[in-house]
Amino acid sequence: MLKATLLKATEAGGKILQQYFNGPFEVSSKSSLNDLVTEADKKSEQAIIEVIHNAFPDHFILSEEAGAIPSSSNIKWIIDPIDGTVNFANGVPLCCVSIGVEKDGEMILGAVYNPFMNELFVAEKGKGATLNDKPIHVSGNGNFAQCLLVTGFPYKWEESANNPLVIFERIIKQGLPVRRLGSAAIDLCWVACGRFDGFYEHHLQAWDSAAGFLIVEEAGGKVTDFSGGRYSPYQKTILATNGHIHQALQDLVNGK
Repeated sequence: MLKATLLKATEAGGKILQQYFNGPFEVSSKSSLNDLVTEADKKSEQAIIEVIHNAFPDHFILSEEAGAIPSSSNIKWIIDPIDGTVNFANGVPLCCVSIGVEKDGEMILGAVYNPFMNELFVAEKGKGATLNDKPIHVSGNGNFAQCLLVTGFPYKWEESANNPLVIFERIIKQGLPVRRLGSAAIDLCWVACGRFDGFYEHHLQAWDSAAGFLIVEEAGGKVTDFSGGRYSPYQKTILATNGHIHQALQDLVNGK
């Protein structure tokens, strides 16, 4: 029942993205000029929450736009109605719906859906990960010098010895190719299916990574924080790899 509702909610959000994409819609800023929210974000969120509440009216909701809708339930739905809103607002089809389901503090289900590429990634704890119902696995590349990485940048950060620009410079000076797609959820899913060998980012929110990090783990990958500790979507740093290059990327991110 949980998984069926997850898939139904993900599809409902995806339909809203398709309906509004490249059409007229309202856009406004949140924490900074380029931290955008669109009319489609809110409509997608409404559609997703409606599906969940129709099936499970007492479940806890944590969503990017609505915030927390608390309850005493041990089940929490963590929702990003559009991950990659800046892409979406500019007609770039690298954006998605991302929904994670947490039980007693552990992520047990995740789905990421990019309707423009017709790609639905799904993972269930202990049961593997799929892309459009076909099993996926992280890459087998163990040669760090030949890996392909992906990252993202926060809209603002404090100057520090290890800020995002410093890390990025350190990596590209090694001659490593690094991409930036603009959607952490898609970044994680593309690590899970072997398109990228590793992903790192600062300052994510729970809804950015809740589904994607489970998908990576269930595809055989490794996910930690920058220090190598156990990952939680409520942390601010994430390092997700195929496992083979994890230590090498962790060392480089930390300037070792």
